[in-house]
Amino acid sequence: MGSGMAAVRVGVLALLWGSTYLWIKLALTGLTPTQVTFARCLLGAAVLVVLCAAGRQRLPRDRGTWLRILVAAFFCNALPYALFSIGQQTVDSGVAGVLNATTPLWTLVVGIAIGAERRPHPVRVGGLLLGFAGVLLIFAPWHEAGLTGWGALAILGAAVSYALSFTYMGRKLVGKGHATISLSASQLIVATGLTAAALPFGGPVAMPVAPVVLVAVVALGVLCTAFTFHLTYRLIADEGATNAATVGYLLPVVSVLLGAVFLGEPLSLRIIAGMAVVLLGVGMSRWRRRTPVQPEPEVALATGRGLPGCAFNRPSSLTSASPTQAVRPPRAGS
Repeated sequence: MGSGMAAVRVGVLALLWGSTYLWIKLALTGLTPTQVTFARCLLGAAVLVVLCAAGRQRLPRDRGTWLRILVAAFFCNALPYALFSIGQQTVDSGVAGVLNATTPLWTLVVGIAIGAERRPHPVRVGGLLLGFAGVLLIFAPWHEAGLTGWGALAILGAAVSYALSFTYMGRKLVGKGHATISLSASQLIVATGLTAAALPFGGPVAMPVAPVVLVAVVALGVLCTAFTFHLTYRLIADEGATNAATVGYLLPVVSVLLGAVFLGEPLSLRIIAGMAVVLLGVGMSRWRRRTPVQPEPEVALATGRGLPGCAFNRPSSLTSASPTQAVRPPRAGS
């Protein structure tokens, strides 16, 4: 995958994922958290199943894959979607986006814990600590109690759940012979079943449902669930779990701006400062040491470059001579 296409996917994913909190806030004006979670999973699954049928992609058939999809659906869909819907009843959409931006930090922690990230560089460890400092600045328990309640903790729990799911999907589902779109559709089908089981405890639907609520639910299901989830799977397949999670760097910018413009949510200097610290922390956590590129074996053998003791590795009269100083054969009679 070219770097240009990767940048486009990351940008689109950040825009769609970052707008999730705005649509959730609007949907909660007429539906309960459980109903919002079920509706977005159902619509997302329906869209991806149609795309699978159009592309003639079959869903997985073996039991082992479906069991792994069940685990992924719980941690990547059912649990975080429910936690976001619960949390945003008391937390602004912009703050929700910033808290979700800690997903790359948690993904790196999970990678270190399971051995996927070995010998983390001090710069990356410093990024983890700095990112947590930014989260504490956003919580600001000494300023606003609204950011320290169960709602904020629920959203932070959703970020941890995403990190667990990214790592699990990258190790157990991606690269096992199934198309990413069929995995996406299967996972949302399972997530729909999981959330449907909680519907009886979610309360009745308030009728009639306002048009703005319907628009928000459709946007959540089609754009912020189906397309976003498929793009996430593609990024995990192409770049790995930790790099895919770094799309969270852009979410605070999107969510805070949308919340301020469309919902009139306050944009304090403290939230902006906390967002900047989080972004700096996650940027440092993604740092990797650059290693010099070694020549290919065939090139090294053909040219001698990079091989110890080869004449091409040191100056000589032949290699440094100009064209006019080239060695000529001796003249006759000399």
